[in-house]
Amino acid sequence: MIDETHQGFDSAALKRLQASIEKDVKDGLYDGANLVISRGGKVAMDVSLGFAHRESQRKSTPEDVYWLFSLTKAFTHTLVLQAIERGQMSFMDRVVDWIPEFIGKDRFRQAKKEQINIVHLLSHRAGLVTTPTPLPYEELGNLSNVIKAICELDVVGTPGGEVEYSPTLNHALMGEMVRRATGAKSFTELVNREIFGPLGMTSTRMGAPNEFKDRMVPIVANFKPGGWFTARDLEVMQEIVIEGAEMPWVGAVSTARDISRFSEMLRNKGTFEGHRILSPAMVDLATTLQTGISPNNLYARISIMNNWQIPPANLGLGYALSGTGTHPTFFGSLTSPRTFGNYGAGSTLFWVDPERDITFSCLTSGLLEEANNVKRFAKLSDMAIAAAN
Repeated sequence: MIDETHQGFDSAALKRLQASIEKDVKDGLYDGANLVISRGGKVAMDVSLGFAHRESQRKSTPEDVYWLFSLTKAFTHTLVLQAIERGQMSFMDRVVDWIPEFIGKDRFRQAKKEQINIVHLLSHRAGLVTTPTPLPYEELGNLSNVIKAICELDVVGTPGGEVEYSPTLNHALMGEMVRRATGAKSFTELVNREIFGPLGMTSTRMGAPNEFKDRMVPIVANFKPGGWFTARDLEVMQEIVIEGAEMPWVGAVSTARDISRFSEMLRNKGTFEGHRILSPAMVDLATTLQTGISPNNLYARISIMNNWQIPPANLGLGYALSGTGTHPTFFGSLTSPRTFGNYGAGSTLFWVDPERDITFSCLTSGLLEEANNVKRFAKLSDMAIAAAN
């Protein structure tokens, strides 16, 4: 659906955006997409394109539920920010304040561990190892055991130093910290109570529930070996992120429409349909640049491999920012500098452009290698902004 009466967009430009996705799907770049674009809280585009699963010719529908991968992190750091403004935690809190066992048993390896605080975790400057698997894949759904394994790992960088994207450790620790700080029985209970329930995200869960079996979009990786992740690293998630799994870094499943509701809450400075998740002051702080001109080492490596300009990390407190310039970014070059959002490996993205009052929520099937994922979403983001009046 494209609302041709929406005064905030040029309908012909939105149709070009849809046609671009359809061409990419036809050309086999990826398999399908669910996309919701709104301005001022009014939906202008809500489309289901291509295939949820190309091999079986299953068409995309609005009811498709996707594994979100790292877009899950948005829920985790939102809970942390919420707990801070409620006085349950503080930006000065260290990991060891809430997880004392994180310090480890070897006193000669403790000095850096006792320095790591919430700001370091939120801005990916904790200095922790970058492994996505502190335990074997089949054990990652048990958060308690993951935390125990992380407590045995060394700090390899300087807390507060370089930006080194953490696919797992930072948000696993924050998920457990906020659980303990709020007294929740489980991370799942907490996120259901504080985010999914209030926002009416009825098709969003931690772990893919059995009741969603027929709605889940299979994870099929459309790329060859040689990147940071292998196809198996991603496809295995559908065997792990299942009912009962608690993975605050990659463990949520959702629909594009539910992600749009979350995005609208952030666009509206923390409130949606009368439910206040965050304060305007916290949203403003969390979407303010924290990492200066430092690069994100992961995306620096990707840029070097593709002969691209190395972009700055452009991180706030949990949320990624658009920033200025024309460097490679999921948000494209036309979004305003304070545009913010989160993304998941090869497939998922949402962003909020506060200057233009626009939200963009896109979940896709047929996962792309990360460089191609950046190029794809940069193009779609630019086309979405170019469609705005």
